[in-house]
Amino acid sequence: MDREPGLSVRIRLTLSYAGFLMVAGVLLLGAMYWYLVHSLPDVTSVAGGHLLVRSELLRGFLPAAVAVMAVLLVLGLLGGWILAGHMLAPLTRITHATRLATRGSLAHRIGLPGRQDEFRELADAFDGMLARLEAHVTEQRRFAANASHELRTPLAISKSLLDVAHATPDQDTGRLLDRLRVVNTRAIDLTEALLLLSRAEQRSFTPEPVDLSLLAEEATETLLPLAEEQGVTIETRGEIARTNGSQALLLQLTTNLVHNAIVHNLPGRGAVWVDTTAGSGSVTLTVENTGEKLGPELVSTLAEPFRRGTERVRTDHAGVGLGLAIVQTIAQAHHGTLTLAPRPAGGLRVTVELPAAAPAGLA
Repeated sequence: MDREPGLSVRIRLTLSYAGFLMVAGVLLLGAMYWYLVHSLPDVTSVAGGHLLVRSELLRGFLPAAVAVMAVLLVLGLLGGWILAGHMLAPLTRITHATRLATRGSLAHRIGLPGRQDEFRELADAFDGMLARLEAHVTEQRRFAANASHELRTPLAISKSLLDVAHATPDQDTGRLLDRLRVVNTRAIDLTEALLLLSRAEQRSFTPEPVDLSLLAEEATETLLPLAEEQGVTIETRGEIARTNGSQALLLQLTTNLVHNAIVHNLPGRGAVWVDTTAGSGSVTLTVENTGEKLGPELVSTLAEPFRRGTERVRTDHAGVGLGLAIVQTIAQAHHGTLTLAPRPAGGLRVTVELPAAAPAGLA
């Protein structure tokens, strides 16, 4: 917002320093004057036989006091200006970095040298904020580019199918409609996944008591036909694991994990294990599945948006590449963590840890 122009901090510090010196000088000279008036006798003898008369000292004191005050004023202004400039130099660098950031240059860092003090603590905190902001903006740009590409693909396919149908009117209409239905379904699924991801990031929900064990049972029952179709067995076990959050989002989290464990598995001979545990301050949902052996490098990227894991087993039920990204976002929205680890025998172990709900008596 617009502000009226005012004195700079350097000028105010200079005036404050000079004013302090002037006040100290006035007090010191006042003490000397009081001493001359009240403590010295009217006539004082000094070495060499000379006599000092108090009235003469008082007459000479005033010009000397004025000269001293003038010197203090000059020294205060000059010294205050130099000292204020030296002390505010780090703030100038921080201001310059802030202006660069407002113009979109997030790669710049202050890098303030020297020992730890308030300015360096502020500069380090600002550098850390810039680093996180740059990473977030980079991730958002990459996400937007990937989302645009993913959304463009079904639209381009639909256009190609329609162009071919227009060029060949005698083509089988039923087959064309089936292919268009598949492409349109994929576009709808992707759009709904993006909306769900946005909702989870905004944390636009009212927390309520949720039992992860019940959500695990509901998700496995819903996906049991898919598991039977893929020849994958599901085993659900565990204990009551109560947390606070959105039941709809946490059910989506659980469903995504179980769905991924089914479709990225060994067809016809795979297995999925779903387990819930409760600790003193947290609850855990663990989903494991069989599958091909995965490298740590690949596993570390599986939660990235639109990362489907090309080395994993693919089926017609493979999603839009946002399953684990949505899981991670929902977990973070509930102040939880997502951990991915390859199983030694093959497959993946996914663990979601969330804060435990407070006991009913303490709520």
